[in-house]
Amino acid sequence: MNRAVPAARGRSAREPAAARAQAPGPRTPASAPGSPEPATPRAPGSRTPRTDGGIGAWAELLRLPALFTVPGDALAGAAAAGSRPGTRTLLAIGSSLCLYEAGMALNDWADREEDAVERPHRPLPSGRVRPAAALTAAGALTGAGLALAAGAGRPALAVAAPLAATVWAYDLALKHTPAGPAAMAAARGLDLLLGAAATGGGTRAALPSAALLGSHTLAVTAVSRRETTGGSALAPLAALATTGALAGLAARRRNRLPAGRRAAAAPGLSGSTSAPGVTDALGAGLSAVYAATAARPYFHAALNPSPPLTQRAVGGGIRATIPLQAALAARSGAGATSLLIAALAPAGRWFARRTAMRKVSIT
Repeated sequence: MNRAVPAARGRSAREPAAARAQAPGPRTPASAPGSPEPATPRAPGSRTPRTDGGIGAWAELLRLPALFTVPGDALAGAAAAGSRPGTRTLLAIGSSLCLYEAGMALNDWADREEDAVERPHRPLPSGRVRPAAALTAAGALTGAGLALAAGAGRPALAVAAPLAATVWAYDLALKHTPAGPAAMAAARGLDLLLGAAATGGGTRAALPSAALLGSHTLAVTAVSRRETTGGSALAPLAALATTGALAGLAARRRNRLPAGRRAAAAPGLSGSTSAPGVTDALGAGLSAVYAATAARPYFHAALNPSPPLTQRAVGGGIRATIPLQAALAARSGAGATSLLIAALAPAGRWFARRTAMRKVSIT
């Protein structure tokens, strides 16, 4: 899936981010008399075959730190549906994670020739993971995601099926077309609706939240299309304007749920709150965090649309996905759920530091 986002999707059909530079290797000195014969130099672009399956290579392929942007989709969807998260919500989260990772593996499989030129350090062009293994993983993860959605009920499967189709269509056909950003946005919005369908059995109440999250993903994806070349100030400026509008909308408390839904939202993780002023303040604060996280790198990229600053803007947009999800949950009156989602941000940073994967690419 960019999947965030999102994304990033990736890029999966989830929410994109900045690529890491590869340090040049040391030069081989000329042989001195009596010294061992130097190794035969390789032709430019050749790769040393390596065994695939290494944990580090697969962690890089699947962009594990980006997974922390995924659970908030289903949780925000459950909050928007006015239902308390439960077992079916967990199944929806599992389905989302699988489909997101399927998109990540499929993304690199589809881009393996392009990455061999622009990003030779990645797992497939560097030979650390075989293309066939990546494609097999994408298929297996897609099947697992659909199975988990089926376990959450027919409404959830009815959303997960088009979500999986969007992921595959994006990576295989739409990524480099004008429809690419819209497809990525649709995937992230469908992911939020998956949580609503699994938890509450319907998606209508969650459509506004899905539209807001999808708009954020659309903006990030549009910026990401120039992250290796730079040169466009228009996309960061549009993303900056979108961020301001979304922050204002997310800070507003949405209309009260119908009486039946309010009764069904029993006190707990995502029930209606007895102190709307608290959730209003929480939503406003989280919206401000969202705006601050995304706006500054967008502004810098608009002033100087170089590849490094454009990549930082994409990374900032992906990181902003979590506070936006949390703000959407607070907007629905689910204060505890919004705090749970917000906690995923520091958890993701800690994981990235522990795994030495601070810069994660979704493209």
